[in-house]
Amino acid sequence: MSASHVVVRKARDAASGRPVRVLALHGLAATATTWRAYAQHAAPAAEVWTADLPWGQGGGPEWSRRGNPADSIGTALEQVPGGVDLLIAHSYSALLALEHLAAAPREARPGALVVVSPFHRRDPAHFHWDTAQHYLGIFQDVFDEALGLGSTRPLDAGLRRDMALLIRDQVGPYGWLRFYDSYLRSPFLDTAALDLPVLVTAGRADRFAPPEDAVALAGALPHGRLRLWDDCGHFPMTEQPRLFADAVDAFAADCLPRHATPTEVSGA
Repeated sequence: MSASHVVVRKARDAASGRPVRVLALHGLAATATTWRAYAQHAAPAAEVWTADLPWGQGGGPEWSRRGNPADSIGTALEQVPGGVDLLIAHSYSALLALEHLAAAPREARPGALVVVSPFHRRDPAHFHWDTAQHYLGIFQDVFDEALGLGSTRPLDAGLRRDMALLIRDQVGPYGWLRFYDSYLRSPFLDTAALDLPVLVTAGRADRFAPPEDAVALAGALPHGRLRLWDDCGHFPMTEQPRLFADAVDAFAADCLPRHATPTEVSGA
């Protein structure tokens, strides 16, 4: 699946008020179902759109072998009729969304951005040889955790591990290198260019994207805000869907007053 084959779908209509168009982007080897719980809890004014991205479970390996994956962020934004008011991007997609928006013209940007469980370091000296070894060693663990959270019934631990290894192998070494290359570039992100409201969210118990990365990113952004979740790992929108949706709704109400009043967005 190339950038030209990004598929955007409406996951939920707004139930009341002036719609706030929300586009939610899944992470590496995930699907749009990542946002199912968020869509169920989002405020009535939220019109929720999701995208099937090249690095998702439905994509093949080509995305990791040629081109710039960040181009798919722009393609997804362009497909939402009327434009995107609020972009939410998780994990690997957060890395790409930050890169894309830093270089995008102002008129092509959403009104506000929520990054969830971002990978971000402020200094290239913060990367070491053992950093790469660490992420090679735990790469399948994030898929294992996602399977456990996303399954409608308990999965045997051994079966879940085998499934996680299969997903890892489908992503492949080129996919892993794409992820790690984006992470390595994060110290060079032009944060000053990201002069839109940004909510940075992360779980304090995230074993994959350290919460310290979220703290560093929020502090470097001109209009960055930070929300850390207790008793939460890499998937706040699944682990704490009500609290996550409420935080996103409150942020949208504060940052997008032209599109919805606080009462409309918060569902109060």
